[in-house]
Amino acid sequence: EKESLHIVVFPWLAFGHMIPFLELSKRLASRGHRISYVSTPRNLQRLPKIPQNLTPFISLIPLPLPSHDEIPPNAESTMDMSSDKVQFLKKAYDGLQQPLSQFLETTSPVVDWIIYDFSSHWLPPIAEKLGIRKAFFSTFKASSFSFFGPALNMMDDGGTT
Repeated sequence: EKESLHIVVFPWLAFGHMIPFLELSKRLASRGHRISYVSTPRNLQRLPKIPQNLTPFISLIPLPLPSHDEIPPNAESTMDMSSDKVQFLKKAYDGLQQPLSQFLETTSPVVDWIIYDFSSHWLPPIAEKLGIRKAFFSTFKASSFSFFGPALNMMDDGGTT
């Protein structure tokens, strides 16, 4: 087993998700793991600066957000639009499935783990197909799950993947 892992993180397009994923990335990088933090170009530009001692370990990977007629120009996160438009951001986010899959297949070194958010329900089957271990990282309080139920119940397939 190798000591250093290549870990991809893929948060939902809201800063309340992206910032905790970045903090997790910094913690993992401080232990010597290589992190590929995947998001849209504009969101990556708006993230807080990564400490200089961690920059060799964290790569910011831009994937252009597919366009959607209902998303305002240059909008790439929930803070860029009214709440009634977020459903269209989710549809555009789902359009990242193919580019992310291609990145996972072709990046080097090989990806050991992917850490994903609630919104990328389509990611576990891709990771499984590619032999990549996966972890769901929730930014919700534990008490939220008493209302929503377990994360597995929120997946399209009822958590069978």
